[in-house]
Amino acid sequence: MATTSSQSPERAVPRLDRRQRQRARTIDEALEHALEIMTEHGVGALTVSEMARRMGIRGPSLYKYFPSLHAVYDLAFARGLAAHHQAIWTAIEQLPRGVQRLRAATRATVAWCVSNPALAQLMFWRPVPGFAPSPTTFQASESDMGDMRAELAEAVRLGQLDEAADSSDAVRLLTVVMSGLVSQQMANEPGMPYVTGAFTRLTDEAFEMFLAHYQRRGGDHANPRS
Repeated sequence: MATTSSQSPERAVPRLDRRQRQRARTIDEALEHALEIMTEHGVGALTVSEMARRMGIRGPSLYKYFPSLHAVYDLAFARGLAAHHQAIWTAIEQLPRGVQRLRAATRATVAWCVSNPALAQLMFWRPVPGFAPSPTTFQASESDMGDMRAELAEAVRLGQLDEAADSSDAVRLLTVVMSGLVSQQMANEPGMPYVTGAFTRLTDEAFEMFLAHYQRRGGDHANPRS
């Protein structure tokens, strides 16, 4: 799970002709139904035939838009990454670099996951046997992890965390903190809002434990709160 980025996620949107717009609308509708199915019945329950049935078309017609079921999963994964990234950027863009951004992004990630459980499962767990995101989609996911590492490095540079925080292990540990909160919340209180969930309301406490592990050795721990 990525937590932060120092750059806006905005992208230039190419202009589409009428046929391309219609194709995009059909794909959007198909993905909406796919998300509904995954939310209602589980990520692994998605089928092209059920998507088509809900759209009022025959199953083979959807293969003009998605060559396989895994292609549906891949696009849902990619759009989930974009939505998650936007949620993080909204949470951090007005904050100074370092610990404050890491804290806000951790909150935003946990909140986004429990509000989007089907996409969170697809992106951060392995609910579909044999599915893996395409190289392009996976590259975007790796970029988010790189952003997390960069923010940890900035916290070290600012003297907020010990130099050990600028490491792959620190990235892994922070993802464990977030995924643990989300997993416990979704397993025990599915549908409960972030602010009142028995586990998600402990997000700040869990993040403080992470900070305590990486506090500066032999000096004051600069730990700005917001």
